[in-house]
Amino acid sequence: MKVSIITTVLNNKAHMRDCIASVFAQSYPDIEHIIVDGGSTDGTLDVIKEHAAKIAKWISEPDQGIYDAMNKGIALSTGILIGILNADDLYSHNRVVETVVDCIEKQGVDSCYGDLLYVDKEDTDRTIRHWKSCAFEDGLIQKGWMPPHPTFFVKKEIYDKFGDFDTRLKIAADYELMLRFLRTHKISTHYIPQVLIKMRVGGKSNRGLGNLLRKSSEDYRAMKVHHAGGFVTLLRKNLSKIPQFFKK
Repeated sequence: MKVSIITTVLNNKAHMRDCIASVFAQSYPDIEHIIVDGGSTDGTLDVIKEHAAKIAKWISEPDQGIYDAMNKGIALSTGILIGILNADDLYSHNRVVETVVDCIEKQGVDSCYGDLLYVDKEDTDRTIRHWKSCAFEDGLIQKGWMPPHPTFFVKKEIYDKFGDFDTRLKIAADYELMLRFLRTHKISTHYIPQVLIKMRVGGKSNRGLGNLLRKSSEDYRAMKVHHAGGFVTLLRKNLSKIPQFFKK
């Protein structure tokens, strides 16, 4: 089973090398790493070119934001399974993709997900927040639950059938996509009870009050479209993050 790993990046020379190394270090042999650069000018392209032998495909051109870049990567992919690993992110160990493929094959599911660590931007061994998920069941989404999107691996046929990221949403298109797949179209999924991804803190959705408010607005819009709840669901979704700062 070929796995396509899509990395989007814009002016992130500092972490691009670590991201590429994390994918290259994976034990699973059939990985297609696709990098979609938004037209970086800080030396990111030099890093990509330096490691071109490790990368299946890469493009560099202006885009309409991160979700447009992800859609470009999906369009370029030829794998059966697709994972998203942004330039700030790292796999938690070198058998993550192997573990994911084993899960997809043994469980016979369309998708899977695991746990996520938010880590310090410079010291990725220092955990800021531990997003420990749980097995998916009916009713969880209406309670404000969602899987950590960076850990969410989905078969390409699901994107082909039900669509990719909605670029009208600028911060919450990942949430809308998971609602569309899991809530509306009820694709099958399975929880892997281990940390799969380390994500550096400082993402767009958490950067400033304005973005937090826009994220909540877009989340609410997605909930209403997919009949996944309303204000109470949104409140529970936001409050559920608080305990994650205290988990080890």
